[in-house]
Amino acid sequence: MRLGTSSPLNHNSPEEWAAKQVKLGCGTVNFPLNCNDDEKKIIAYKEAAEKAGLTIAEVGIWRNALAADPDERKANMDYCVNQLRLADFLGARCAVNVAGAFGPRWDGGYKANFTDEAWKKTVAMVQEIIDRANVKNTYFTLEPMPWMIPTGPREYLRLIEAVDRDRFAVHMDIINMTNSADRYFNAEEFVDECAQLLGKKIRSCHIKDIHLAQPYTIRLEECGPGQGEFPLRYYVEKMNEIDPDMPVILEHLNTDEEYIKYLNYLKQSLSGLTR
Repeated sequence: MRLGTSSPLNHNSPEEWAAKQVKLGCGTVNFPLNCNDDEKKIIAYKEAAEKAGLTIAEVGIWRNALAADPDERKANMDYCVNQLRLADFLGARCAVNVAGAFGPRWDGGYKANFTDEAWKKTVAMVQEIIDRANVKNTYFTLEPMPWMIPTGPREYLRLIEAVDRDRFAVHMDIINMTNSADRYFNAEEFVDECAQLLGKKIRSCHIKDIHLAQPYTIRLEECGPGQGEFPLRYYVEKMNEIDPDMPVILEHLNTDEEYIKYLNYLKQSLSGLTR
């Protein structure tokens, strides 16, 4: 697998950006620009990654394409399409978004997220983005969430079948799907289930950790790698079996220092797996 981070780290040029990632031991990157940036700048970062031997794991979207306001929804859909086209130009492994929420917070948990209407709108949204973008070199993916379609591998598989588009694939965030005591305590079995059901459809993975807090009721808290109890090496071994070039992206940290600290931890704990 190829280790990477979701942070571009502080840098002053495309070349410095790529060099810093390589120095950290990364073999893949998330693209730090978006479709609204200057084309020459986009090309410069693309070429810097290529020269450094870095694959581009993801082009992030992070907009609610199911927003209730029609103007906001249209703008977000257009952005999704253009980000997917950017990923295609870059030859990125995928463009990734969340399905979207049926409430005021764009990624929030609401009862309405699990209605038949939400399912149908999610399917139609993914189909429209892929059809409009008409990409050949990348895939559109949805990051699973604890309270948003898809919440687990069986639901993701059902979504793939409903969307019925070759360019729809899987973004794997095992911690986001660890949303119950069963998945927390039977983590290896849950990893096996994800690998078996989604397998070759997986284009990129996030890595972090999860901790079961002691106060009632069940409180599963995201944390840095090694600060929780999830069997991260087992997870990465399974992803590596699926694809030796699988991107595994460290995310949700606050500073360059934290990214460096936890990336160094991962390099040690995942020794023998990284490329």
